[in-house]
Amino acid sequence: MDKGKFFSGLFIMAGLVVLGMMIPRAVEKYRSYDRVVNVKGLCEREVKADKVIWPVVYKVMANDVQSIYDQTDTYNGQIIAFLEAGGIKAGEITVAVPQISDKLANEYGDNNRAFRYIAKNVITVCTSDVDAVLALMSKQSELLKKGIVTGGSNEWENPVEFKYEGLNEIKPSMIEEATVNAREAAEKFAKDSDSRLGKIKTASQGTFTIENRDSNTPYIKKVRVVTSVTYYLKN
Repeated sequence: MDKGKFFSGLFIMAGLVVLGMMIPRAVEKYRSYDRVVNVKGLCEREVKADKVIWPVVYKVMANDVQSIYDQTDTYNGQIIAFLEAGGIKAGEITVAVPQISDKLANEYGDNNRAFRYIAKNVITVCTSDVDAVLALMSKQSELLKKGIVTGGSNEWENPVEFKYEGLNEIKPSMIEEATVNAREAAEKFAKDSDSRLGKIKTASQGTFTIENRDSNTPYIKKVRVVTSVTYYLKN
């Protein structure tokens, strides 16, 4: 027998034996990486609004335009004094041009009104002093005593807006908390399925949402984020 052919055949057989031993392990390892669990982690926080836009709306009625402007100037001065006395700075107050409507010139209007002209006036407060605005809102009866009726049935046209602009400051800690919650959920699943948690396969962060906590306290906001993480499972 040719010794060269003998040893060549022996090496081939040994290689096949080793390959046969490695294939099942490789398959098992591949299967273990194929097992995954997808979990979501939630983080919610309540925060107070750090900015408010408050339109103070009132109307003036008269039968001549000059009286409209005279009364508007008087009321504007009284409202601005009221706001500044409550802690609002002059630079945080904006006075809009009156919107005057002529009821006699309105083809579809009620021409039997006692006053011909009606002026809608808006003085807007934009400030980060939310507490000052909340306090002033509760004292609007002081304006009523001066004959100034603010608000009305059309407040939806000029709503008060409470905003939260400090999201970037709490983003990192909220993402971390959501990720921790996701891992806890994954670990529980792995334990219940008699597995061990492996490395992260994929991870994605959801969009941050800011909503009113409820309709009665719009200055309290609820910030929410959900992260989605996929883990490998090990036997």
